[in-house]
Amino acid sequence: MTDRELTAGVVVVGGGSAGATAATAAARAGADVLLIDANGFLGGTGAAVLDTFYGFFTPGQTPRKVVGGIGDDVLAGLAAVSRTIHRPNSFGAGTGVTYHPEYLKVVWERLVAEAGARILLHSRLVEAETDGDGVVTAVTVATKQGLWRVRGSIFVDASGDADLCHFAGLGYELAGVDSPAQTLTTTFKMVNVDLARRATVGRPELEALMRAAAATGEYALPRLEGSDHRAAVEGMTATIMTRLPSAEERAGAVVTATDPELLSERERQGREQALEYVRFLRDRVPGYERAELASFSSQIGVRETRRVYGDYRLDQADVLAATQFDDQIGLCGAPIEDHHDGADTAWQHIPDGGVVGIPVRTLVPRDAVNVLVAGRCFSATHGAHAAVRSMAQCMAMGQAAGEAAAAARDHGEVRKVDAAWLRGRLRDQGAIVDPDAAVAVDHNLSYERSWR
Repeated sequence: MTDRELTAGVVVVGGGSAGATAATAAARAGADVLLIDANGFLGGTGAAVLDTFYGFFTPGQTPRKVVGGIGDDVLAGLAAVSRTIHRPNSFGAGTGVTYHPEYLKVVWERLVAEAGARILLHSRLVEAETDGDGVVTAVTVATKQGLWRVRGSIFVDASGDADLCHFAGLGYELAGVDSPAQTLTTTFKMVNVDLARRATVGRPELEALMRAAAATGEYALPRLEGSDHRAAVEGMTATIMTRLPSAEERAGAVVTATDPELLSERERQGREQALEYVRFLRDRVPGYERAELASFSSQIGVRETRRVYGDYRLDQADVLAATQFDDQIGLCGAPIEDHHDGADTAWQHIPDGGVVGIPVRTLVPRDAVNVLVAGRCFSATHGAHAAVRSMAQCMAMGQAAGEAAAAARDHGEVRKVDAAWLRGRLRDQGAIVDPDAAVAVDHNLSYERSWR
C-alpha cells in the first residue's frame, strides 16, 4: 500500500551526471519530467565523492574535446559561480576539469529546475511494477512520509547501480559475481597545504614515498600509486588514494557493493584507511607538514556494480579499436582504467588518440519496452565500462536518453525513436557525436609534471 501517487511523462531515477542531464534534456524537449534521487542534492558521485570531471577531453599532448551539449552548460554554470581548474590527469587519462562540489549541487539544481523538471529528493527507489511484457508502469520510492508510487510513460534508469532495472526484473551482469569488479574508494580533502612545496614532488616521487613508508611496516597503505591534486579552494588538495574490495565471498555466495551490509562495512573501513593516508601525507610528503583533514567523501565511491544487458553490449575490443557506430550518440577517448584489487591500477589507452562511439543501443535494455539507461549501468563489458564510465560520458548518455525519452513519451516505446533523428537533435544542441566534430583544444598545460 502506498501513501501517495505521482505521475509524470518521463520518470528519471538518479540525479547524478547522467540523470540530471537526462532530466534537463527531456524537460527542454517539452516532456513532463520527475527526477528522483535518494540524496538531498543533485550531482551524485560528482558532488558526493569527486571534484573533477574526466572524459571531456582525450588524453595526449593535443587533447580534443569530445563531450559538449548540456555538459558545456554545466561547465559554464560552474565557471559563473566559482573557479574551475583544467589540469592534466596524474595517470595520463586526459585533461580533467576540477570544480567545487558544493557549487556543482546548485548548478545542477538550476539547470534541472530552469528546464522545467520537477525534483524529488530524499526518495529511494524500492520497487518497480511491470505488466509482464517489458513495460514498467510505476515505481515506488521510500520517503519520510511513507511509500509513494510514481507512474510514468517512459523511465530512465540513471541510478548508477541499475536499481530500477533490478526491481523490474530486467537482465544485467553483476560485477564481482559474473565478472571482475572495480574497487571502492573513500576520497578525502586536506587543507592548509603548502601547494608550492607539494609541487616539488612529482608522481614518481610520491609513489616512491608511498612504497618506502609501506616498507617500514608503520603504515597500512593498500594502494601504492594513489594521487592527490590541487582543489578549487586555495590551499586545499583532494585525493584518490584508498582502495577497498567491492565484492567478497560469504557463506558460499558472493556479495557485492549492492549489499547494504558490505557497504556499511566499507564506509567505516574506508574512513579508517583514509586516516592512514592522511598520516602518511603529513609525515612524509613535502607541503603537508601543517595540513589537516578537511572532509571525507559523503559516501564511498562505487565504480561498478550492475551493468544492464542492452540491445548492444560495448566491449573492450570496441574501445581499443576506436569503433564507430551508425547509431552512436556520444564519444569516449578515455583509457581503460581498471581499479582492480592490489597495489596498482591497470591502464590501456586507445591507440593514436582515437575515440570510441557510444551506441544508443547500449542505453536500451534488451528486455524492456519503455526503459532507457544512462550512466555507469549502461550495457558494456567490464573492460569497456572501465573506459566509458567517466562523468562526461555519463552526461553524453544522459542527454541522449533524455531526448529519446521525451520523443517516446506519447507512444511509450523507446525503440521507435529513430537513431538518425536523435543524432541530429543532439548535434543541434551542441553535443558531439562524430569524431570529426571533436576539435583540438589548447589548455596551455604542461604535461611534463604529473602533479597539479
